[in-house]
Formats: sequence, structure tokens, C-alpha cells
Amino acid sequence: MAYANAREALAHRIRFVEHFPVEGVIFEDLTPVLADAEAFQLVVNELAQACERLGADMIGGLDARGFLLGSAVAYKLGLGILAVRKKGKLPPPVHSQEYELEYGMAALEVPASGIPLEGRKIVLVDDVLATGGTLVAARKLLERCGATVIGHAVVLEVAGLGGRERLAGLPLTVINADKAC
Repeated sequence: MAYANAREALAHRIRFVEHFPVEGVIFEDLTPVLADAEAFQLVVNELAQACERLGADMIGGLDARGFLLGSAVAYKLGLGILAVRKKGKLPPPVHSQEYELEYGMAALEVPASGIPLEGRKIVLVDDVLATGGTLVAARKLLERCGATVIGHAVVLEVAGLGGRERLAGLPLTVINADKAC
């Protein structure tokens, strides 16, 4: 199928799953988007354009779907990808940042050696912006490591959860939204 743009591809390929991961939630599954070569390319191209406009010299992909998207964006732009991992997935030493979830605490980590982050201009790439907690924690973590987070690029936004407000002050691109900020 030929899509006019990434938004149209998302409209045709996202799979909606009711009551997942909990009762009352409608999960927007991007797996069919990623499996459709044309849809995937359109989404990656739009994310890459946002990152390029901001002047990124590295992409930060958030665990786990942000790895898929961020890696493709970094490859397209000829940049490196920094995998911002969930706690316990990297060998020590690591830099870590804890953050609150609706149901407890979590943490993100990056290697404490081997990847020079000082002075890097990083755009964080992820699949969904909900409460913004993960993106805020990633930003704090990378800034503590000497990098500058210069923006955020995501595919979907769950409106009404306050994520956009928590990211205020930095550019935000949401592909499946009416506007980019």
C-alpha cells in the first residue's frame, strides 16, 4: 500500500489492543508499523528530519522500542546511537537515574566508560510519550554525564497524562499529532 505520509501509515498499521496492559487501557501496538517496510521508512524519515533540524550529533534510543526507532534514525543520519537501558541490563560501571512510575520506581542506565558523552548534543527518541517520566529521567541522566539533550522525537502521544508539559522547554516532535512543538 502506498501511504501519503507517516501519519497515514500509522493510521492504517497501528493495532489497537483493548484492556492491555491493564483493564480500561487501549494499547497502541506499533509492531505492525515496524513490520511494514514502507510505514517503517516513513516513520523513521520523519523522526530523522526532526533530529537533523535540531542539530543532533548523537541519538539516544530509550529501552526498548526506542532502540529500534533510534537505531534506524541514527543510521539514516550517519550518527551513533546511545542505548539508554533499563536498570540491570548493562555490565558495571554504569551511570543510573531513578524515576517514579505509577506503580513504583524504575531506573535507566548508560555505561560509565567507553562512550564519551561530554559535550554531545543528543535527541531522545522513543515510541510513545505518556507521562514523560522516562524521557525526563533519560534527560537528567545524560545531562549528569555531560551531554546536552536538545529535543525529543516520538511516534505517539497519549494525551491528558501530562507528558508534554513535563518536557516543556525543549523541542518535541510527535509524528501522530496535530503539531510539533
